[in-house]
Amino acid sequence: MIRHTGNVFVLSAPSGAGKSTLRERLIQNIRDLTFSISYTTRSPRAGEVDGQDYFFLDNPTFDRMLAEGGFVEWVEVYGKRYGTGRKWIQERLDAGVDILLDIETVGAKNVREEIPDAVMIFLLPPDAEALSRRLRGRGKDSEEQIQMRLRYARHEMSEFGHYDYLVVNGDLETAYRQMESIILATRCRRERMMPIAQRILDSFPALDQVQR
Repeated sequence: MIRHTGNVFVLSAPSGAGKSTLRERLIQNIRDLTFSISYTTRSPRAGEVDGQDYFFLDNPTFDRMLAEGGFVEWVEVYGKRYGTGRKWIQERLDAGVDILLDIETVGAKNVREEIPDAVMIFLLPPDAEALSRRLRGRGKDSEEQIQMRLRYARHEMSEFGHYDYLVVNGDLETAYRQMESIILATRCRRERMMPIAQRILDSFPALDQVQR
C-alpha cells in the first residue's frame, strides 16, 4: 500500500468529456498539484514528449516493470497498455505534493485499493448527444472510431457509483470551479490539517501559564 502525506486525486471521464482541458487548467492554477505521468506501450503522437506527456516504453520493458511490482495500477485500452509508476508516485507523495491521476475506470478502482483515501472524481458530459458532437468536432477520429468511443463511454459512465464526486461539464467554467473546490476543500479536511492545527495550538501557552 502506498504511504503518503500529499493528497491523491483520481480523475476519470469518457473520451470527449473535456477532461484534458480541465486537468491542464487545474495543474496550471493550483499550487503544489502535479500531474501523474503514465507509462504506456503506445507510440507517441505528433507533438508528444517522452517524460512530459507519457513515459513511452516497449512491451518487454513494461513486462519487466509489471513483474517487479512497478505499477500502482495498469490497464490495457485499445490494445495498448498504460500504467501508473509506483516509484514516481511515492517520491512525490513523500515530498507532500498533491497528485492528479487521469485514468480510466478500471485503473481508478485499482488505485482505490492501493490508496483507500484517494479522492475519486468522475467528469460527465451533459448527455450522449453533446458527447457525440464534441467527438466529431475534434476531427481526430473516423466515424467507426467515434461509435466505438461512444459505446465505451456508456460502459465507463455506468461506473460513476464508485466515485466520490460527480461533475457535469455542461459549462467549462462551472466544471472547473467545482473541481477546483473539491481539491481545495480536501486540503482543509481535519485529518490533513491535524499536524498544522496542532503546531498552531502548541504555539500558545498552556492554560495554567496564562496570566489573568
